[in-house]
Amino acid sequence: MQKSIICSEINGVVTAPSSKSIVQRCIAAALLAEGTSFFHNVTLCADDQAALRVAETLGASCEVNGNEMQITGGHFPRGSILDCGESGLALRMFAAIAARYDIEIVLTGGNSLLRRPIDMIISPLRTLGANCQTSSRRLPLIIKGPLHGGAVTIDGSVSSQFLTGLLIVLPTLKPDSVVNVENLKSRPYIDLTLQILKKFGINTVNHGFRQFYIHGNQRYLPVDYTIEGDWSGAAFLLVAGALQGEVTVTGLNLTSAQADRKILEALRICGAKIELLSNAIKVSQAPLHAFEFDATDCPDLFPPLVVLATGCCGTSRISGVERLFFKESNRAAALCQEFQRLGIEIAIAGNQMYITGGTIQGGRVRAHNDHRIAMALAIAGLRSSQPVIIEGSECIVKSYPSFFEDLKQIGGKVYE
Repeated sequence: MQKSIICSEINGVVTAPSSKSIVQRCIAAALLAEGTSFFHNVTLCADDQAALRVAETLGASCEVNGNEMQITGGHFPRGSILDCGESGLALRMFAAIAARYDIEIVLTGGNSLLRRPIDMIISPLRTLGANCQTSSRRLPLIIKGPLHGGAVTIDGSVSSQFLTGLLIVLPTLKPDSVVNVENLKSRPYIDLTLQILKKFGINTVNHGFRQFYIHGNQRYLPVDYTIEGDWSGAAFLLVAGALQGEVTVTGLNLTSAQADRKILEALRICGAKIELLSNAIKVSQAPLHAFEFDATDCPDLFPPLVVLATGCCGTSRISGVERLFFKESNRAAALCQEFQRLGIEIAIAGNQMYITGGTIQGGRVRAHNDHRIAMALAIAGLRSSQPVIIEGSECIVKSYPSFFEDLKQIGGKVYE
């Protein structure tokens, strides 16, 4: 499927979709709870749906009605195949949870997930007592527990998602556990995990994100919880307002632990007009200047930040390129290739990406089966002199199925 975006003036109000980072963590925690948890303001994306399917296979009972979701915890798997779709979080999180069961479970997925590295999963689970098998260090991954808890060291340089999985499952085991973490990236996501676990009655001692002490024999309690809006998806809309008019995004938590809340910092630095309203944020167009920003702990902001930089006077520098190689695409290469096609000067030197602001010339571009690349190209099209035609635009369902509808709602001119 392709979408054509033409130059548009942005003006309107839109509600952010629910945070898929929070939804998936809540699904995993509710699976382990004794009783039924109720969740409100849920807008399921493809990754969320994959997590729900996995939880149901592991024994949970799930029901979704509009924006309401309820999950009753399960005690034993109904099946042995866990299809994680294209969700890296579901894979790394549920791999740890699957290892608590004394049966053989196979984790698999599709498309880009089949190419993602799983090295950081295998060795720690073996240390904790599980049997793990794979070929070529890629999916499918065969796991047989049970985990026995204890002390383990993990590498957090590629992703913090497996650490999230361990923090979720280890409290359910009998012994206490200690997780030592080397080179942890994306610390805000671990803050988010710990906050959600606390809502479910689980407590963990965090020693500076280098060591986590986890008491065993803890019990997950069911919750009644309203999911906050997703800063990752909202970042694209906020950038659209800064570039092409004004937008008000509702449903965002200004004190959220979500890493991508830092988009506000980048918008302030480059000169966008920002108004913090009650449960809403309004961003308006203003003369924008080049900025420097470290996205190491919030790599999902790279695509909207690149679009923002195209509308700034001068050359912007974004750090943290090393975090982009193992996403749905090689996001660093995809951003350079597609924005160069649109006439933007963009280059990588070491761990830095340099983007020189200029005119978007329009043309035919590819989404690389990457939802964030597709959304970035769409926002670029709003200020293009000619239509931007995005091939493979349907991949946005992974995180933000209503993205193009929401973009139209605030004035974006989007055509099939």
